[in-house]
Amino acid sequence: MNHKRVGRQTVALEHPPSVAAFANIGGKFEGQGPLKDYFDELCDDAFFGEKTWEKAESTMQKRVLKRALERADLEPKDVDYILAGDLLNQCIGSSFSVREFGIPFYGLYGACSTMGESLSLAALLIDGGFADTVAAMTSSHFCTAERQYRMPVPYGSQRSPTAQWTATAAGCTILRSSGSGPYITHVTCGKVVDKGITDANNMGAAMAPAAYDTLSAFFQDTGTRPDEYDLILTGDLGELGHRIVLDLFAQQGVELGNRYQDCGMLLYDRERQDMHAGASGCGCSASVLNGYLLTQLRRGKWKRILFAPTGALLSPTSSFQGESIPGVCHALCFQA
Repeated sequence: MNHKRVGRQTVALEHPPSVAAFANIGGKFEGQGPLKDYFDELCDDAFFGEKTWEKAESTMQKRVLKRALERADLEPKDVDYILAGDLLNQCIGSSFSVREFGIPFYGLYGACSTMGESLSLAALLIDGGFADTVAAMTSSHFCTAERQYRMPVPYGSQRSPTAQWTATAAGCTILRSSGSGPYITHVTCGKVVDKGITDANNMGAAMAPAAYDTLSAFFQDTGTRPDEYDLILTGDLGELGHRIVLDLFAQQGVELGNRYQDCGMLLYDRERQDMHAGASGCGCSASVLNGYLLTQLRRGKWKRILFAPTGALLSPTSSFQGESIPGVCHALCFQA
C-alpha cells in the first residue's frame, strides 16, 4: 500500500513542492474586472498581434511561460517537464506555444480543470523524485471557444442567462522540489461525474456535481473540515454552479459559508460587465490562481487554501449527438 495515499482519491505529498514563480496574462475585459491589478500583462488586442485568434491564444501561452521563467530566474533547459493544455482541438494552443522552448512536453486535456490537472501531475512528478522543476500552464480565449463550441462571434447569437463568458487569459506556475513556498501539500484526483445536463450554455450546472464530489472526497480522505481552510475556491462554476455546490453541501449538513468562492464569480464585475453567470474557460481559474491567489498567499492573507478547478468534458461532436455533459474537478491544497 502506498503510504502517501490517504483515502480513495487523495495523495498527501511527502515532499511538498514549492511554487517557484507564477505569471498570468489577460485580455481587454479581464483588464476591466476587479482583479485587474493582479495581472502581469493585459492586452486590449484580442489578436495579441497575430492574424488569428488561435495564434493569439498560443502567443498568450508563450508570453506567460517566458514571464514565469524570468521570475524564477530559469532558462528553458532548467525545466524538466512542461504540462499544458487548452480548449482547442488537439490542444494546439499549448503544443504550438512550447515548440520553440525545447522542454519535454506532456499535453493535457481537462477542459477548464486543466490548471488543476497540470498542477496535480507536476506536484506528483516532483514528490515522486522524477523531476526537480516542472511548469504547469493553460489558457483560453473567448473567440476561439465560441467558434469551436457554440457560434462564431460575428454571428451575434443571443446568450442565455446561465451562459458564462470564456476568459481570454493564460496562467503558468513553476513548481520546484525546494523553496520558500507556497507549497502544494495534497492532491485529490477527481472522478468523472455526469448528472445528465445537456445544455452547453449551462456549464455551471454540469460541473457543480463534480466539484461537490471531489471536495467531499478531499474532506473525507484527509479527515478535515471546510472551516479548517481560509479559502475554498472552485474553478469556473459561475453564479448558478456556485449556488448548487452550496446547496449540495447544505443537504449534508455542511455550511461552507463565505470561505467558499468561485473563480468565475471573481474575475469580472458582473454588475458592471455583462458576463451573465460569470467567467469560464481554462484561463479563468489559471489567471485567478497565478495572480490573485498566489500573490495573497505570499503576502500572508491566507495560510491554507483549497483550489479546485472544474471542467466540462464535452466536445462539439458530443453535443451534436445529444450527449450529456460529464464534469470533472481536481483539488489541490496550497499552504503558505
